[in-house]
Amino acid sequence: MRKIYSLLSALILSILIGCTQEKKETEVSMKSTNTAKKTVVYQVFTRLFGNTNTTNKPWGTLEENGVGKFNDFTDKALSEIKDLGVTHIWYTGVPHHDVIRDYTKYGISNDDPDVVKGRAGSPYAVKDYYNVNPDLAVNVENRLQEFEQLIERSRKNDLKVIIDIVPNHVARNYEGLTNPEGIKDFGADDNISVEYDVNNNFYYVPNKAFEVPDFVNDYQPLGGEENALSDHKFDEKPAKWTGNGSRSPKPNSNDWYETVKINYGISPDGKKDFDALPAGFENEDYKKHFEFWQDKTVPNSWIKFRDIALYWLEKGVDGFRFDMAEMVPVEFWSFMNSAIKMKNPEAFLLAEVYNPSLYRDYIRKGKMDYLYDKVQLYDTIKHVMQGHGLTDNIPPIQEDLKDIEHNMLHFLENHDEQRIASPEFAGNALKGKPAMVVSTTISTAPTMVYFGQEFGEDGSENAGFGSPSRTSIFDYVGVPSLQRWVNDKKFDGGQSTKEEKSLRDFYKRLLNFTINSDALMDEYQDIHQFNRENTEGYTEKVLSFVRYSETEKLIIISNFNAENEYGFELQIPENIIKKWNLKEGEYQFKDQLYNEYSSTLIVKNKQAKIRLDVKPLESFILKLQ
Repeated sequence: MRKIYSLLSALILSILIGCTQEKKETEVSMKSTNTAKKTVVYQVFTRLFGNTNTTNKPWGTLEENGVGKFNDFTDKALSEIKDLGVTHIWYTGVPHHDVIRDYTKYGISNDDPDVVKGRAGSPYAVKDYYNVNPDLAVNVENRLQEFEQLIERSRKNDLKVIIDIVPNHVARNYEGLTNPEGIKDFGADDNISVEYDVNNNFYYVPNKAFEVPDFVNDYQPLGGEENALSDHKFDEKPAKWTGNGSRSPKPNSNDWYETVKINYGISPDGKKDFDALPAGFENEDYKKHFEFWQDKTVPNSWIKFRDIALYWLEKGVDGFRFDMAEMVPVEFWSFMNSAIKMKNPEAFLLAEVYNPSLYRDYIRKGKMDYLYDKVQLYDTIKHVMQGHGLTDNIPPIQEDLKDIEHNMLHFLENHDEQRIASPEFAGNALKGKPAMVVSTTISTAPTMVYFGQEFGEDGSENAGFGSPSRTSIFDYVGVPSLQRWVNDKKFDGGQSTKEEKSLRDFYKRLLNFTINSDALMDEYQDIHQFNRENTEGYTEKVLSFVRYSETEKLIIISNFNAENEYGFELQIPENIIKKWNLKEGEYQFKDQLYNEYSSTLIVKNKQAKIRLDVKPLESFILKLQ
C-alpha cells in the first residue's frame, strides 16, 4: 500500500537543512551490540521471481502471463542471491491473500473483483494467515509444505527468512481454512450490533450494508472483463470500517477498500482500553516487557496476531516485516514483539513507521529492531539523484538519528517505491550507484535491495491495476531484466545485457564488502561540511565521510553528478588524524570496490590531504593500507 507523508517529509527536511548551518562537523559513535557485521535484506516479490513468461498482457491471467512458484527458488537461485552479498531474504506476498482465480476445488472460496485490487491481488489484503498463496504452489493441496521446503532450502543456503505480517487490516472476506486447533477467524466472535467492543476484531457501521466504491478515471475491475462476481456489489452486513480507517459504509475509491481495519482496543473516540506501559519502560529489555503483559488482560486482536507470529516462527521463519506499524498502538508491539523475542531472541523485526516523532517509541517501547529510513535518508537522497537536491542535506540526517542510526534500515527501492531507472525517479539505473554506496556505508543499519534493482529494472510494464514505474504487486507480470538473468531458470545471467551484468557486478562487490567490513559497524564522522568550507573544487554534488575501527580505516566519497568529473585535494580533519594515530608522512589508500584506484594521503603540519579525481557517478571506498 502507498503511504507517503509528503508534507511531513518536507517539514523534516527543512528542519534538517537549518541544522546544517550550526553543525560544521559531525562525529557519531555507531558501535552496535546487535551484530558483528552488516545485514543485507533481499526483498523479492515471490510470485514474480521465477516467472519466465514474457507476454505481459495488461490484466492477463495466470495462464496468459505466467507466475513464479516457491519451487523456482532452487538451490542454484538461492546460492546466487547469497553470493550477491545477502544475509536475509524477504519473501513478499506469502500469506494467502485475495486472488481472482478459481480454487474452489481445493475448498478455497472465490474472491470478488469489486474488492480486490488487480487480478493477482494485493499481498496486503490477507485472507488466511495460517496458509500461503495458492498461486505459489505447484501442488495447491501441498502449498504449505512447499513453502516449508523453501524455508529449509533458504536456510541451507545461509539465508534467513522474513515474511510479511499486516497487523492493521485484513481482506474483507477473511476466511481461515487450516487454522490450528483452538484458533478462530477474525470477527468470528464479534458483537456486530455495536460499532466498537474492546474484544471485537473489527469496527462496524451498525445497520448499514457495505457498498462498493464509485470508481473513477474509467477504472473497471479486471479491466472490464466479465466475471460472475463483478457486479459492483459485495455482501457485508453490517459494513466494517475500511483498512485506512474510513468509517463510511461506502468508502472512497482511494481508500483501502479491499481491506477492513483491525480493532486493537482503541475506541472510536480514541480511548485506549488496555494497560499503559509504566514510565521509563522504554529502557527495559524485551524480557521485562514480556513479564509485564503476563498478568494483563489484552484485546482479542492482540492475541490473534501474536499467535500468528508464533505459528510462523515455529515453521522456521526468522523474522517479519510489519506493514504500517504506526497505525497500531505501540503497546501492542511491546506485547507482540516481546513474545516473539522470547521464542527467538535473534528474530529480525522490521516495520514501516513514517512519522519521525514516533521512531524512538516504536524502537524502544515497541521493541522493533528496524524501521524504514524513508522520510529522511531515502527522500533526501532521491532528490540528490534527481538532480535538484544537495548532498549538504545528508549529514544532518545522521546527526538527527545518531542515537537510533543502527535501527533505521536503508533502501533505494522496495515494492512501494518507484524503480530508480523509471523516468519518474531517476531515469537511469546508474544514478543509483553513488546513492547505494552512501546508503550502505554511512551507518551500521541494515541495507535492503529490491529484486531487479541490481539489473536496473525500470518497472515500465503496464500490468493492469495501477501504473508503471513500480513493478506491479497486483497483477501477473514478468520482470524483463530479472527474466534475462533467470535465463530459463538456469539463474546464470545467460540472457542479461552487458550493462545488466556490469550493474549486478557493482552491487555484488559493494554488498559483499559491507557484510565483511569491521569499520562499517563502528565509528563514523562526517567530513563533507569541512571540505565544503575548506576545499577548492569540492561541491554539493559530492559527499564524503570516514568510517573506522581498530582494524580498518575508510574514506568514502561519492559523486552524484552524472555529467561532471571532480578533482580536488580532499582534506581530513585534525581530530581524525589523531584518532587514526597518523604521524607526518605518506599513507596509501586503495579503493575496495574495484581494486584499481589508489591515492596517497599526505600528513604534514597537522593537515592531511588526499588527491582524488572522481568521475561522473563514481564512488570510492578507500582503505588505509
